[in-house]
Amino acid sequence: MNGKTRVAVLYGGKSGEHEVSLKSGASVVRHLDRERFELIPVSIDKQGRWQRQDPKRLAEWNAESLPIYADAPEIRLAADGTGGLKVAGLDGNSAADDIDVVFPVIHGPLCEDGAVQGLLELSGAAYVGSGVLASAVGMHKDMAKRLAALAGLPVAPYVMAVRRDYLRDPAAVAAAAQEKLTLPVFIKPCNMGSSVGVHKVKRWEDLGAALTDAFRYDTRVLIEQGIDAREIEVAVLDGDPPFVSVASELNADPKHEFYSYEAKYVDQDGATVDLPAKLEPAQMERVRELAKTAFVALECSGLARVDFFLDRRSGEFYFNEINTLPGFTAISMYPKMMEASGMAYRDLITRLIELALERHAERAALKTDYEG
Repeated sequence: MNGKTRVAVLYGGKSGEHEVSLKSGASVVRHLDRERFELIPVSIDKQGRWQRQDPKRLAEWNAESLPIYADAPEIRLAADGTGGLKVAGLDGNSAADDIDVVFPVIHGPLCEDGAVQGLLELSGAAYVGSGVLASAVGMHKDMAKRLAALAGLPVAPYVMAVRRDYLRDPAAVAAAAQEKLTLPVFIKPCNMGSSVGVHKVKRWEDLGAALTDAFRYDTRVLIEQGIDAREIEVAVLDGDPPFVSVASELNADPKHEFYSYEAKYVDQDGATVDLPAKLEPAQMERVRELAKTAFVALECSGLARVDFFLDRRSGEFYFNEINTLPGFTAISMYPKMMEASGMAYRDLITRLIELALERHAERAALKTDYEG
């Protein structure tokens, strides 16, 4: 025992955002405070295999994406019976590693939507980020918007399209959208992030192709009213009360139409950022308060990035979505907003681990049986 907190950094995952996770994982591994924490890298490959990677081997890798070595030993998570957790090799020969906390740096379905969080709950693990409920709701754009609206946040009009209904009667789905919305509209898979499968539709005759592509990623797709809007983001860090960053504004390059996957991760000049956003003081105060309201209303823990549209004409903010495990590279917007608000990237990682351990201890103290 070296007295350090043992942190399993979980990266990869079976989702369309696998590559994004490899970049986030690389940043966390590089910036983890090794004076306080012992790194235990755990990867999930695209086939769903969990593997214990070698920290020394990863240290030799000098690229923006963390590798997943196929010959690394497969592992399972095992509760140790005393409230702790072990990473144990499936081969029976690999020594089990005791871990204190899991830092999931995984994005997309089966990763940040409550699936992995449920597994970690069953394993008795302390882990960074929101629990099952907030993770699932945050990933589900329709449910998140419904709860946000119940909490008093403005939400832009949209129509929910279900794949089975669309396959049965595509004309009816198109008619429902045209009845409620005006062009342009945005097509978004309900349970996907990083702008995967998102399309801007400026002609109704293009709606079918956009829906067909979006349904490749989910069985439910939002058809959302396009707004002449500025894209504003806010980072929230758990606490009593939650700490809310200054807002930032994304300005996509005109050739991208909107902040697409390519603009985010492929084109280095795909967007510019104003940090802090060029808002009037009252607007900045308003959007930060809305972000905190969303964080609390959806019962988030740890961290979240809350995205809004600011209507250029009316000056109204509209809740767009909440991301409970946002991109976490050193140049991702969540860490950059926190840094602009006074918290350095390494300190942010440390604070998130501390919050995870505090939350785990609080939950562990709750009674789990009824004695009458």
